[in-house]
Amino acid sequence: MTETAVTAAASPSQRRPYRVIQWATGAMGKTCLRSVIDHPDLELAGLYVYSDAKAGRDAGDIARREPTGVMATRSIDDILALEADVVLHCPLLKFPYNAHDDDVCRLLASGKNVISINNYFHPASLGEAHAERLKASCERGGSTLAGTGINPGLIAERFAPVVSGLLTELESLLCREVYDCIDMPNANYVFDVMGMGARPEEVDLENGPLATLFGAMYRQCVGALAERLELPLTDIRNDHQVTLAPRDIKARAGTIRAGTVAATNWQIHGLIGERRVITHSVNWVMGGDVPGYEQFSHWEVSLRGKPGIDIRMDLVEPENTGVKTTAVQYGVAGMVTQAIPHVVSAPPGLMTFPGAPHYTPRLS
Repeated sequence: MTETAVTAAASPSQRRPYRVIQWATGAMGKTCLRSVIDHPDLELAGLYVYSDAKAGRDAGDIARREPTGVMATRSIDDILALEADVVLHCPLLKFPYNAHDDDVCRLLASGKNVISINNYFHPASLGEAHAERLKASCERGGSTLAGTGINPGLIAERFAPVVSGLLTELESLLCREVYDCIDMPNANYVFDVMGMGARPEEVDLENGPLATLFGAMYRQCVGALAERLELPLTDIRNDHQVTLAPRDIKARAGTIRAGTVAATNWQIHGLIGERRVITHSVNWVMGGDVPGYEQFSHWEVSLRGKPGIDIRMDLVEPENTGVKTTAVQYGVAGMVTQAIPHVVSAPPGLMTFPGAPHYTPRLS
């Protein structure tokens, strides 16, 4: 299987606005919807929702914008019938991780490019059969599939390789995310999808649904990074951990009881032999009282070699916006909307985003 790397995109001034379908309006999806409505080079062509309460409403009403004339629908057939350049696929995560594949394949086969925020970052990392099915749908519709966001999508796949360009020798590379979830409002997402508040004996960190879902998601970060750096990995292994609440923690979505899960660490290692060359560590935590998470940066990228490099990065919440949209939500929407010209202009297939000079192993 081959993937398409894109180096240039058409200037918006040289063509009509891109017609965009927004798929789902959760916290991330609604931010993307607003970005599409507000963007002068984008035209909202359709809106897919999962809720009966949202179906039939004007997209502007859902996004707290002026009326758009685009009505939300729960019918995928309505979406497939639309003329559009791209679908911004932003549903909530579901079990199993491939639960959205059928919908995505139908969209691709209908001739619509798809940008996902939850999957399809590096399909080959989940197996050739999985990648080939997606690729076949792209070929059937003459369409392109890409996944992007901050993590996955940016930190390991694009930011870390740029930093690696400073090295003459690379020994190991760590990407670490720590995200404070204490103010997340969606109880279903916090307790069921993220696993907070679970009793430790109920959590299977080897083969349980959470371990399988997040192992598949972040395995793609490791696979994409290794491919870009031309590192010949011999295995990718999970090493997940949880931290328990030392006391009851009052979170926006509900109470995390003492002795239940208050932090998760979804950790994926890329190995050459038995040596861990890449580690991707994603930590979700319920506040600064959880042991081991008293102080942290949102993202850390640490490389060891000649030279060693440590970079810490935090997103800053925007001020005086009058809305509850977070810096992370704005960041994901920015990644997605800026990807549109690249994806639309790409040849059909599974797409990787442009890179930059980076560390390359010496030829032996």
